[in-house]
Amino acid sequence: MAIRVVVVDGHTLTRFGLTTLAAANPDLHVVAEASTGAEALAVIASVSPDVVTLAVDLPDGDGLHLARDLRDHYPSLGIVVLTSHGEDDVLFRALETGASAFVGKSAPVEEILCAIRHASVAASSFTAAGLATAMARRQATAARLALSPREREVLMLLREGVSIPAIARTLYVSPSTAKTYVSRLYEKLGASNRAQALMTALSKGLIRSDAATA
Repeated sequence: MAIRVVVVDGHTLTRFGLTTLAAANPDLHVVAEASTGAEALAVIASVSPDVVTLAVDLPDGDGLHLARDLRDHYPSLGIVVLTSHGEDDVLFRALETGASAFVGKSAPVEEILCAIRHASVAASSFTAAGLATAMARRQATAARLALSPREREVLMLLREGVSIPAIARTLYVSPSTAKTYVSRLYEKLGASNRAQALMTALSKGLIRSDAATA
């Protein structure tokens, strides 16, 4: 029986390309397409596919947020994240959502086909070309940016939106000392404000994506 696939992408040409690719492989069958996240939810509920290919950038939102919703509602659904962004933080965000595979849109055809086939039989097992290399880079960066227990505590408080005076009260230090802690953390992360610090911490694997948006 052919693998039933739903293609979710805001670009008509990409949807056409994936549908054409599937048509050339008897074990794959595109049963529906969607151009937005909202449309995808309705279509997937209607046709019950084995695998969904999902663009990171959708016209009505973040495809990785949609991936998280799909994983929560359909534990056995294969989810292949397709992206034109090759950054490590996007790959790790895909991993955290519970996606089955992560593939660049410029990847060889066989790599895309393998990702779809993998997702159909191992929905909960993540695969991505270059994952081991990305993990090594993350570990090396984490070692270089190793935070002290106090710096990590300050980072978690910043993540939660706590002000510097409130940080001082939480840590039982003076406001000037709390400000020094924050300044040193910013310096280590190469940031000049809270938002930059959190984004850097996210991209370097010091905090999770769901935590960064808290």
